[in-house]
Amino acid sequence: MADWLPETAVITGGASGIGLGLARDLAARGTRVMIADLAGEALDAAAAEIGALKQACDVSDLAEVQRLADSAFEALGHVDLLINNAGVNGVHGKAWRVDPKQARAHFDVNFWGVWNGVHAFGERIAKQGREAAIYNTGSENSFFCAVPQSAAYIAAKHAVLGLTESMREDFPSEVAVGLIVPGWVFTGLGDPAMMKHGMSLADYAAIIVPQVLARQRFVVSHGYNMVRIAERMDALEAAYKSYALPEAEDAKHDVRAMLAKLRG
Repeated sequence: MADWLPETAVITGGASGIGLGLARDLAARGTRVMIADLAGEALDAAAAEIGALKQACDVSDLAEVQRLADSAFEALGHVDLLINNAGVNGVHGKAWRVDPKQARAHFDVNFWGVWNGVHAFGERIAKQGREAAIYNTGSENSFFCAVPQSAAYIAAKHAVLGLTESMREDFPSEVAVGLIVPGWVFTGLGDPAMMKHGMSLADYAAIIVPQVLARQRFVVSHGYNMVRIAERMDALEAAYKSYALPEAEDAKHDVRAMLAKLRG
């Protein structure tokens, strides 16, 4: 079976960075793309460059995201692919020194912005009765702490992982749900002197888009991430082996098995 190709796509944070890289690649394949981002020259230029539709949208504002969904379905007729990608760099510092108001404001974009996209688009996509997909942009920081003293960013990206995994059971089988897991990519989210050493947007999109078209659960790029992930998983496995009840003894406490039994 050939890989799926969406006729239409909506990408938040599509005026720059990873969102723009994915929009360019999809548009070149023939997908009609609508990009959403904060109003300004960057959004206008990106839409003109790739011949995309555009919508100014602050993803932290649910009303604006709902207007984006209304505009997308009106202009495109249907939405085959939604990429909840918009994000900002986090506040830095030791966790107890970070102003909680700044941390909440960060979550408003990097977590609630994704949630708002799911809320505004999800039911309509589920009811379309056609192959579709929703991808949320997480991070290597969804699985480990890549950048020290970035607690708000790391916590938000962990939360996006949890949201995405839960969503997988909410949608009909024709709607794929997955997590895009960027590593170090050259975007505008960090210090340019550091970020310029990351993977180029074109190289990144060339790795990522085929996985989206193959409807993969986890869309990945940077292989060294597994070294960092293994550090956590090894410690977790060691803790379970040393202190937890053995699997055979603890099977009676497995929540999924018990729910299946109660529903059966």
